[in-house]
Amino acid sequence: MSSYLPSIVTIFAAYLIGSLSFAVIVSKAFGMADPRSYGSGNPGATNVLRSGNKTAALATLLLDAAKGWLPVFVIRHFGTDWGLDDGLAALAGLAAFLGHLYPVFFSFKGGKGVATAAGVIVGIAPLLGLATGATWLIIAVFFRYSSLASLAAAFFAPAYYLIGGNIAWPLHRMVVVALIVMSMLLFWRHRENIRRLAAGTESKLGSKKKV
Repeated sequence: MSSYLPSIVTIFAAYLIGSLSFAVIVSKAFGMADPRSYGSGNPGATNVLRSGNKTAALATLLLDAAKGWLPVFVIRHFGTDWGLDDGLAALAGLAAFLGHLYPVFFSFKGGKGVATAAGVIVGIAPLLGLATGATWLIIAVFFRYSSLASLAAAFFAPAYYLIGGNIAWPLHRMVVVALIVMSMLLFWRHRENIRRLAAGTESKLGSKKKV
């Protein structure tokens, strides 16, 4: 049991970090309404942007991404002495992502996880993050749907990792599993967006959703 203790503690700590809902925290710090009370009701950067406060939205985006990136980065660069490898880094990233989706500090009601997933991916491999981010940007610019861009990025992230495996970055089975699980959960969390996209009623970037 003692040999597994560092791994268990690390994964639990990553989940707690992920449970910090920065959309709510930042909005409160800026004296704004709780993002769960307007727009889509989702505590994420896109919904905070609907408030019209771009600074708060940017802060939310960066902090949500940072909490996914931090556990992965720390384990990959400083975890060797504790026997922590890339596989555990991926699991810690997944734990942070799950913390964002189901935060213990906010009644297990969290956001959709796009920014946090992006942070995890950058932590795993910066080039993978760049490729995935470029996919999001291209779709967002051409179609102006944040949800569609997020779904495309979620779909291609595991594919990019497998294609570039052992060429641009080391290939690790647990990383593949973590990426696929995050991708599936992102699709699940966007199920209402998918319905609205199919119906042609999804809000575009830059529009304010009616409360």
